[in-house]
Amino acid sequence: MVVVIDPQNSGIAGNMIVGALIDLGVLKEEVVEVMEYYASYFGEIKVDINKIQKSGIKATYADINCHDKESIKYIELLGRLQDITHERVTPDVLNFAKKVFKILAEAEANVHGTNLEDVHFHEVGAADAVADIIGASYCYHQLKMDSQKVYGMPVALGGGRKESSHGLITMPAPATLEILKGIPTFGGPVGQELTTPTGAALLKAMVDEFVDFYPLLVNGNVGYGAGTMDLPFPNTLRVITGESFMGNDKVSILETNLDNISGEILGHSFSKLLEAGALDVTIIPTITKKNRPGHLLRVITKPQDSTTVSEAIIRETGTLGVRVLPYVHRNIAERKIIPIEMDVAGETVKIDVKIGLIGEEIISIAPEYEDAKKISQKTGISLKNVIKQANDEFKRILDAQTIF
Repeated sequence: MVVVIDPQNSGIAGNMIVGALIDLGVLKEEVVEVMEYYASYFGEIKVDINKIQKSGIKATYADINCHDKESIKYIELLGRLQDITHERVTPDVLNFAKKVFKILAEAEANVHGTNLEDVHFHEVGAADAVADIIGASYCYHQLKMDSQKVYGMPVALGGGRKESSHGLITMPAPATLEILKGIPTFGGPVGQELTTPTGAALLKAMVDEFVDFYPLLVNGNVGYGAGTMDLPFPNTLRVITGESFMGNDKVSILETNLDNISGEILGHSFSKLLEAGALDVTIIPTITKKNRPGHLLRVITKPQDSTTVSEAIIRETGTLGVRVLPYVHRNIAERKIIPIEMDVAGETVKIDVKIGLIGEEIISIAPEYEDAKKISQKTGISLKNVIKQANDEFKRILDAQTIF
């Protein structure tokens, strides 16, 4: 199963996450019990969870009303949480909640130029935050999201200004921006705070990978969590669970135009770039500036290797610049290498066969080229016949169901 958390419409807040995850099937009575029990150690608390309409969308609304007993430091809050026990709250649930509080506290410390030991929860009320975070953590583990791939979509931040303990500040709040560093966001579409620090911290802790578009998946269930405000559009957070039969990863694409390089150097560069960490190298004949014939060198590499491979491109080709298209999302079929044995010219040989799968369906079969070439050289059988025989043998073994 994979999970997609989609805050593109109306941002994200703690109670919206709780509502959306309850909408996906967590028992609301259990969630209310856990939220009220933990938050009661920090203030007065009342939680009501109901189905409501938000601009025509049916959603689950977690209405949390609380009042803190006192201001509390981050370190004191952690100690108090550690002393509270509840039969439904496992160590995993509590540890995840602590992780979220640490994200919040680190953001506050960075914004205010202090250290974790001195962080107080002002803008984020302690009781309110405990209710949101413990409730969301409980739902997260009930849905077994901790063992699933969780994707996050770009985050709507809202805008405008809001009164705070430090005076009038623009939205999003400084802590929210701090938490969402490196995460795709956009302002608007209204002059209201759509994403809160607590919502941002929960999102950051839950998500494994942020993407611009939905990954390939078979939609299973959709949950909607309602926000408090009434907006000109559905004030809801959408969370989707489904099945994905294709893996995916991120790559960087490096490009440069070459119009003054010999064929010998170009061919040599091909192998040197693979040695430097390139996943694939393509050389495309083209017309460059001043109508000169040249080549487009295009290299696929892992994001963490893009600097090293870019340097190799410059050193090997003499180009003065490399274009980088970072973090290109690609879907990939599952790949397996299956070794088989077969008889070629009276000799038993081994060859690896690479297969591609979507779910349990085999969608490609390819004998390894280097293995086939060695067999061809050793036996005198042509390369194309070795490859054909390996394909036929693999299919015969597959039909006999002796592989899987």
